[in-house]
Amino acid sequence: MEQRSFGNTDLTCSAIGFGTWEMGTTQYGEIDIDDAVRAVHMAIDHGITLFDTAEVYGPFTSEELLARGLGERRKDVVVVTKVGFVFHDDPTVRGNDAIVGRDASAAHITAHTEGCLRRLNTDYIDLMLIHWPDLKTPHDETMAALEAMKAAGKIRHYGVSNYDVPMMEECQKHGSLAANQVGYHLFDRRMEAAVLPYCLREGIGFMAYGSLGFGLLTGAFTPETEFVEWDWRSEGGAFGLPLFERENFLKELRVVERLKSIAARHDKSVAQLALAWVLGHPAVTVALAGMRNEFELRENVAAADWRLTEAERAEIDRIFAEEDVPTYATAPQRTDVENLRVDLDD
Repeated sequence: MEQRSFGNTDLTCSAIGFGTWEMGTTQYGEIDIDDAVRAVHMAIDHGITLFDTAEVYGPFTSEELLARGLGERRKDVVVVTKVGFVFHDDPTVRGNDAIVGRDASAAHITAHTEGCLRRLNTDYIDLMLIHWPDLKTPHDETMAALEAMKAAGKIRHYGVSNYDVPMMEECQKHGSLAANQVGYHLFDRRMEAAVLPYCLREGIGFMAYGSLGFGLLTGAFTPETEFVEWDWRSEGGAFGLPLFERENFLKELRVVERLKSIAARHDKSVAQLALAWVLGHPAVTVALAGMRNEFELRENVAAADWRLTEAERAEIDRIFAEEDVPTYATAPQRTDVENLRVDLDD
């Protein structure tokens, strides 16, 4: 497995990262927990060295299950987690309903980092991220807290998630970001306008989440696919884009069917094509993907060494144009989770 560096830091990891949102079990479809935990251990055997989680996945369940899967092999991998959400006082409230706000204050992230360390059964976090911007807390306060935790050995590196360029610029005045983690896949190219060029120029690692389009690019969906009520995709949106609204969903499936023919020329799957496309951007450090079992694990790993040609990337773009499916490359990045809708005309 190819190893890549996070910008100007000494932090390195596999090009494919193991995403664990699904292991939260309350927000993202149904999984077999035992299979997912076994997949964590097998991933290391297949060369995957980065595992991405967050306290909000569950909340808390994903971190606990990841710790169970890693066991004594935790020292062999890069563990990434994220803090910055405020949760409901009632611990029985789960999933999206458990989120009541954002808090990147020094007191909050310091205290919640201790919770992450406990659940992950580790003495340190390799990369701690602020999950979403907190517009009420000055960036210098957040950065000072992260620097203090780094000095104390609680975290090795730190970064942000879902931040735009002005926010990163302000953070860089008070510290040094190792990474920004933002959604990036064939159906959502908003990061190409500003964030990806900035990260490349400033030596900041870029972690692409949703590399498989939140399932759209796995080839597993059909026009009859329906999501259970508590699956966030059932609401139609995907981080500000109407990807799962019925009309758009059907058009996207037509694109996926045509992408399968490109992948088939190389005896690859459409999921492998999607991962290869993300990894082909020079600013991308790691493409995150969920891996619920050994089959998905093996398939994702096999995508790491595939390099799409410029002609193939142009062919992919033509398919999107011919099917009249937008890529949102010029749409504005949204950092306010209360208003995450992007209109088709943007």
